[in-house]
Amino acid sequence: MHAVAVCRRFLAIGAVAGAIAWVPGTASADWPPSAGTQGDTKQSGHADAGTLVSKVTYSGSVRPRGSKSGTVQPLGNWTPPACWYEPRSVAEFKKYVETMYEETINAPGQANYAKTAVGQFREIYKDGKYKDYNGDKADEGNWWVAVQNPDRLDDPASMECGELPFWVANNDDPGVPQAVTPKILAEAAYNAIQLPDTKVTLAPKNITKVNLPTWAWLDKATFKDVSVTAALDVAGLNISATTTAKPVSLKLEPGTSDAETYPASGECLLNNDDSIGTPYAKGEAGQTPPCGIKYLRSSGDGTYKLRATITWDVSWTGTGGAGGDLPDGTFGTTQDITVQEIQSVNR
Repeated sequence: MHAVAVCRRFLAIGAVAGAIAWVPGTASADWPPSAGTQGDTKQSGHADAGTLVSKVTYSGSVRPRGSKSGTVQPLGNWTPPACWYEPRSVAEFKKYVETMYEETINAPGQANYAKTAVGQFREIYKDGKYKDYNGDKADEGNWWVAVQNPDRLDDPASMECGELPFWVANNDDPGVPQAVTPKILAEAAYNAIQLPDTKVTLAPKNITKVNLPTWAWLDKATFKDVSVTAALDVAGLNISATTTAKPVSLKLEPGTSDAETYPASGECLLNNDDSIGTPYAKGEAGQTPPCGIKYLRSSGDGTYKLRATITWDVSWTGTGGAGGDLPDGTFGTTQDITVQEIQSVNR
């Protein structure tokens, strides 16, 4: 078996000699996926499948592609899917394979084994196991292909959807656990959410005094629910899911052991009005804040690195009334705090 990676507009495809060992899925009451059923999403297999750019679109509070700023960090070992399967029409799939074949064959200096492999791949669908890409059945079904999560292209797991493109009749279950569903879209949207920086509002601001309680709170205008909708409308499959992250708590880490936090755990929970912490009001300097810090030692000529981490409760809703919870996530940043000694005057 020979495999070749042919890079074109972020596309990669593997070609193998011989026929495909594939048993088409059978009709299922859960397909099409109006209720978000998806089976076991554990990634498995190998990287011999044809992988293309996903046609899922994202809208809402979407993080810029390639940026890590504001990325939700899931609690536990859960990760969003690195790859899944999507349908393509006969015309789309034929165009992709033929274009990839022509570019490989005509590429200057291309290795002979690569040309051979891509020719064998094309032969499967053109004049081998299938005839002319099933053009005579264009109205009866679609080709299903492996695609990569665009946010995880550098992850080896993105190549683990291991089936070569396969034919599925209309309304039949594709028969693979990673077939795209509303829940898979929700999990992909999780990875695409842009969270706000977690810089908290402090009083006193940035410069405080030893043994003086520093109040901390979050601006309700900034720290509110954020959502991303992932949608797929291709080859007769029209599904979508919206993933929403809601801030539920703020964890304060002073950056030094010479400090006390309020509350003692350092975790400030969501208030009844969905705020976190309480803004400082004039005259409250001597009071204990519901959320805050008291530094016990000066930072000297430097600063302390106050880390503020927000925990987000994540849920989703999708096509056909599907929905549920996804793992909580966190995102944190640091800010510099100067702590000065209180100056006294002897008379």
